Amino acid sequence: MIRSTKASLKFSNINKLDSLHSFIAEYKKVVSTFVEMLWNEKKISPLIPKEFTSKINSWISQRAIQCAAKQASGIVRGTKLKQERRLFQIKKLQSEGKNPSKLQKIYNNVQTTKPFVENIEAELDSRFVKIQMENDTTFDGWVTLASLGNKIKLQIPFKKHKHFNKLLSNGKMKSGIRISKTMITFMFDIEVKPKTKGSTIGIDVGLKSTISSSNGQVIQKDTHGHDYMSICKKLSKKKKGSKGFRKVSSHRTNYINWTVNQLNLNDVKEVNREDIKNLRKGKRQSGLMSRWNYGELFDVLDKKLEDKGVRVNKLNPTYTSQRCSQCGWVRKGNRKLKLFMCDKCCYQQDSDLNASINLSLKLKPIGFQQRLKQENKTGFYWNCDDQVLIVPECPTKTNNLTL
Repeated sequence: MIRSTKASLKFSNINKLDSLHSFIAEYKKVVSTFVEMLWNEKKISPLIPKEFTSKINSWISQRAIQCAAKQASGIVRGTKLKQERRLFQIKKLQSEGKNPSKLQKIYNNVQTTKPFVENIEAELDSRFVKIQMENDTTFDGWVTLASLGNKIKLQIPFKKHKHFNKLLSNGKMKSGIRISKTMITFMFDIEVKPKTKGSTIGIDVGLKSTISSSNGQVIQKDTHGHDYMSICKKLSKKKKGSKGFRKVSSHRTNYINWTVNQLNLNDVKEVNREDIKNLRKGKRQSGLMSRWNYGELFDVLDKKLEDKGVRVNKLNPTYTSQRCSQCGWVRKGNRKLKLFMCDKCCYQQDSDLNASINLSLKLKPIGFQQRLKQENKTGFYWNCDDQVLIVPECPTKTNNLTL
């Protein structure tokens, strides 16, 4: 797997930075020109032919122009990829005699807009870059940039940090870099062997309990007393784009990273997590719920699991919060906010923990047509096989309450 880390360019002198800024500005113009050229092309190759690159009038070197063309090709192909996959699926269904009306409607309604390249970083390979880690200066390393154009040759110093040293000790540094006006990004190739021994756990995420796992790990407040809900409440009161909004957003990101780092995955080889998509689509959301960034949480979690060699299974979360993890009875009324109480066997548990236990099981999938019947309102059994369990008569309502 590939991991990256950034280093600051603040140690370079003004003349070097001016030359670098001039190159990056021109490089972005060339990338933007290629995007304009390629946008209406039906078939785009990763390597742009000479008939395109020869049209560019720029002072940067021909090598840099080729590099910009390759980057622009990747940007355009990535932007169009999802629509191309939809079109492929539509044609496949039509060839099978099926009616892909729903997918066709999505395809027709989606407007693929031309990508904005102003914030991109220049991607330079080994033809331009030489990285030296051993030197007699006060800096930890130097990056030499050549073949940029106008006989520009730059030697840029940098200093290592904790994350850099961690990646360097665990993997091999790649020869290419990404560079902007203020930062330089190094890439590392890290080999991680998937775990073959350990347990399978389920993980449920939420606003009150950020992460709940089926092996009993519940992560809420940090050492300063903050939890996800308190941070989102604070963020909902800030104006988007303001300095305060950016500050609290950074706090939210730091809290997510801290939360994921608390997970103990030593004896875990596989994780089943809920696959949440389009949670807010077509719905009105409160300011608090709109600040719950489950996408960022899943990104950080998946990255952590990949680093540890833990396999990730993304499961449909439908009914996992309404199913009793003890007897398999599913009913909408079983869950009451943070308390889950089964109205068949009277099992009581924290609702997020109960959901995480359900995610850890190999339950038979419930199809879309079955969900349309809304049987969860009256209740039904959902188990690992087709057998219906006989639920014993409820003795009392004092079972296993954990909140």
